[in-house]
Amino acid sequence: MPLIAAVALAVVAGIALVALMLPLSLVLRYRAGTARRQARGWVAAINVTAVALSAALLVIAAAVTNAWVPRAFVYTLAGLALGCLLGVLGLWSSGWEVTPRSLHYTPNRWLVLAIMLVVTSRLVYGFWRAWHTWRAALDGTSWLASSGVAGSLAAGAVVLGYYLAYWTGVRRRVKRHTRTWEL
Repeated sequence: MPLIAAVALAVVAGIALVALMLPLSLVLRYRAGTARRQARGWVAAINVTAVALSAALLVIAAAVTNAWVPRAFVYTLAGLALGCLLGVLGLWSSGWEVTPRSLHYTPNRWLVLAIMLVVTSRLVYGFWRAWHTWRAALDGTSWLASSGVAGSLAAGAVVLGYYLAYWTGVRRRVKRHTRTWEL
């Protein structure tokens, strides 16, 4: 019996620790997301490749999920398109500094905050909604469909679309400025 109590206490303590550390992690993520950085071509290339792969996997997962969750695929595509538009807006509103040997950028604080809040609010809403939809199975409704999976996929797609467009634009700017420096 003491082992079960110790395990239960460890689980509760772990959940409490995560809940307490979440605000700190959000503040640190915001600070890192709005910091001035040097634009490097190889970093942008890796990020474009990784985000494009993630977006492709998300679209494939949404297409499969659409069999059980209505409109999951459509919401994901709409989220990806909206994210790409926000990424272009982010590129346009970022601060760009050209020095004789490098290019620096500072992402727009409001867009970084908005993207971070989309993810955070969707996570919180998803947990709340999942908690309250357990009884949906008693009514004959699919728990998965009523838990808000389609909206979560759309929120993830907004983030991936934003970073896909943003990093593609950073890569293009680095290429353009690298050619200028070589001349």
